[in-house]
Order: sequence, then C-alpha cells, then structure tokens
Amino acid sequence: MTISVSRGSATIAAVILAALGCGAPMATAAAAEPTSVADIANFAGADRQSMLEAGARKEGDLMVYMTGTQIQPLIDRFTQKYPYIKVEFTRDGSVEIAQRVAQEYSAGVTLVDAYELADEGLIVPRDLGFLQPFVSPQEAAYEKDSIEPQGRWASAREGYTGIGFNTSKIPQSEAPKTYRDMLDPRWKGRMVISGSPSTAANWVGAMLLTEGEDYVRALGQQNMRIFQMDARAIANLMISGEVDISPTTYLSHVLASRKQGAPLAWNAPGPVPVLDASVAIAAKSPHPHAAMLFIDFLLSKEGQLMYRDIGYASARLDMPPGDLPEVQKLFLASRPNYLSEFETWVALFRSAFIHGAGP
Repeated sequence: MTISVSRGSATIAAVILAALGCGAPMATAAAAEPTSVADIANFAGADRQSMLEAGARKEGDLMVYMTGTQIQPLIDRFTQKYPYIKVEFTRDGSVEIAQRVAQEYSAGVTLVDAYELADEGLIVPRDLGFLQPFVSPQEAAYEKDSIEPQGRWASAREGYTGIGFNTSKIPQSEAPKTYRDMLDPRWKGRMVISGSPSTAANWVGAMLLTEGEDYVRALGQQNMRIFQMDARAIANLMISGEVDISPTTYLSHVLASRKQGAPLAWNAPGPVPVLDASVAIAAKSPHPHAAMLFIDFLLSKEGQLMYRDIGYASARLDMPPGDLPEVQKLFLASRPNYLSEFETWVALFRSAFIHGAGP
C-alpha cells in the first residue's frame, strides 16, 4: 500500500509563435494566440472565454482523472454547456492515480488533461513537475488557503469521513457517536472499513492525531472486516443491509443516498479527516482549452452549488447558507510532512487492522 513512484523528470517545452503582421505596413502586429499549455492555462485577456471555446471546438475531447464517484451530474451539465467536447474519465483512488500518472509520464505517454482529485493524489505529480500552474477568474471568489501556493490546484469540494450506519439495523439513539464509542463490545465484528489506501490511511491518521496509537491498536481488536473497495461501494452494501456500520463513510455518500430514500445516517465522531478534492491541469495536457473550461466550470458558483447538492462543502466565499452539519476539520494533506506521515499511517493500518486483529 505504499506509494512507489520513480523519480523521473518532466518538463514542458514552451512553444512561442511570433506575432505575424497583417494589413497596412503601419498597422500594429496582431497578438499571437496562446498555444502552449502554460500560455493557455494562464491567459487573462478580455477574450479568454472565446479563446478557450474556440480552441476546445478544435480539440473536441477531454480526459479527466478523478476520484469523485458522484459527480456525473456535473459532467452532464458541462457537456450541455459545451456539447462539442467529448468527456472521458478514469476513476480510481488518489494513490493509484498518482502512480499511474508517474508511470505514464515516465513512458512518454500523455493522456490526461485535467484532474478532479483528492489533494494527496496531487502531491506526487506536483513534486515531479507534472502539473501546470493555472489561473481561473473563478479563483477570486475562493478562500486563499484553498488554492495551492504556486497555483497548481484549487479546491473543488470538501468531503468528510465519519461513522455511517444502516438506520433499519441501528437506531440513531444507539449508534456510536464518538471514536471511543466504537470500542464498545457490541460493535465487535459488525464494523466494515474500506481498504482503499487513501481512505484507510487518512482515517487512521485522524484517529492517531486525536486519540493516540494505543486507541488505534485497541480499535484493531474489534475484528473489523476490511473490504477491498471504495467507501461508495461499502455505502451501497449498508443500503442493502449487508453491512451494518462503517466508520470510513463519506458524508456526501450518505446525503446523496438519503435523498433516494436510503436508510442511512452519519455521525462525526470527533475531528474528521477532510477529503479536500481539487482541480488541476496536466503539464502536458493534449486538450488544454477544454481542460481550462472544465476547471472554470467546476469552480464556478453553478458547479459548486451542484457539488453541494450531492453533499460536499465549498471553499467559495459567496455561497448561500447550506444545511451541511458543522464538523471539526482535519486538513491532513496540507501538513508539511504529509507524505512521510501517510506512509506511517498505512503501516499502522496494516499492523493494527490486518496483522494485529484479534481472533
């Protein structure tokens, strides 16, 4: 479950075209259209929108690497706005996507245009030079801390991991409400956790920071079942009654499912890890005009309201009041030693919940 990427180098060659004069000899030369990924990603001219749309019409395609499991409504709305862009996407865990991008770029393969990805999945591509800094006019409405210092990503959505449970099997009044409540013998053997590396590691990291290692190891004796699937799939098993309770449940999954009548509820057991998923453009994006239109849309107020409809919080400052519960947030991916801590949390997860589980 460790991150293993080869340290290759990736540099983007800037393609600079000289402006060509036209018309009468005394006429001012026309400005060159931006052609490199860097120029397109940072273009701030008055004709930015028309330039992006014209370029996207020629490109016709967009490849997005993402972790989001519920954002199809946003993709559908984007393609309504820009029907000439065919959107394809690859969905996987943050760690897996980081590894995939490193392998592709090392092999000279450039498929990805944009990312909608948990921040931990963007750190390695950033450090290897695979992300292009960009500027979007939408960023003016965002909290300063929600934008990566060098402009390589901006927060698109916040999600929170807590205790999800089937209300047909566990009444709200009896469900565990704190991390310590999960040590109650009544829950032994009844809890399921996701084996997805990023979900499991951040969950352990949150408990380690708030409750300590002794607590984590004690919880490991509760005979939790580890399912090698993402949290959305486990939420579906809770809906069907095959799983009673999972402390690695995302609030967004519960809220989206409850709107469909699912018997699910969610508790924040204390400080909860934030899944701060962001948008970014690839340094070697084959379709940079379409990528920037996609980034602009996801960061727009329209896009952010759609995110909130499926249970995510927003870092935009101009959002109307919402009805999401207040939580104590742990921004793990922004910690200065996050990658090394992540490795430690993965090791503790394996030790306490796989190798150290009781009979």
